[in-house]
Amino acid sequence: MSVHTKLYEGKAKIIYPTDDPEILLAVFKDDATAFNAQKRGSIQEKGRINNSISSKLFQELEARGIKTHFIDNPAANQMRIRAVKILPLEVVVRNIAAGSLCQQTGLPLGTVLKMPLVEFYYKNDQLGDPLLTRDRLLLMELATPEQVDSITHLALKINDFLKEFFQRCNITLVDFKLEFGLDSQQQLLLADEISPDTCRLWDISAGDDPNLRVLDKDRFRRDLGNVEDAYQEVLKRVLNEL
Repeated sequence: MSVHTKLYEGKAKIIYPTDDPEILLAVFKDDATAFNAQKRGSIQEKGRINNSISSKLFQELEARGIKTHFIDNPAANQMRIRAVKILPLEVVVRNIAAGSLCQQTGLPLGTVLKMPLVEFYYKNDQLGDPLLTRDRLLLMELATPEQVDSITHLALKINDFLKEFFQRCNITLVDFKLEFGLDSQQQLLLADEISPDTCRLWDISAGDDPNLRVLDKDRFRRDLGNVEDAYQEVLKRVLNEL
């Protein structure tokens, strides 16, 4: 692949074009941000770890009929991906009350939800990524009604797989964020990443200790320490999952 100028740089990845317009290169960064980038730092080896975890999970999802943008890994912190136009939506699936759900509803941290909650947020840092109702989403023409239905169905299907997968890793999947995009044939693909950056993951073996159990970016957000160790532990369990 020849060297190209980057197409886009986000908080966690840099996207480069390749000689094939249908294929892009995502380079995962070690940079860490929280609270809409108001807090910044670095997590050693984060790019390599998140790339490895995401690649494994994308391949597992592909094997179950869920189409993703994943192609392969040319390097430890790199992922070749299918070119998609990202829908400006963050799709959050919640199994247990945590984070903003607790702040906005008063539900106690750790409340197990009777059924998974699928939420849509407008992917816009300037507006603070606001929570959207379905009617607002459609009013803003961020997606079609059919796309919203497809995304909701896929998000729940992905949740079913991830909950079971992480359970086998002795990890509870609390909640997670997904992004979707459209390829050149207008096919909906799962994009972005699935990693400790985008998931809340609690170590089952740590019991109910609200700090010891955290294996995700909340360790960085809340200054809990041992961030790198937590990410490495998730990687080890994901790769060793049977």
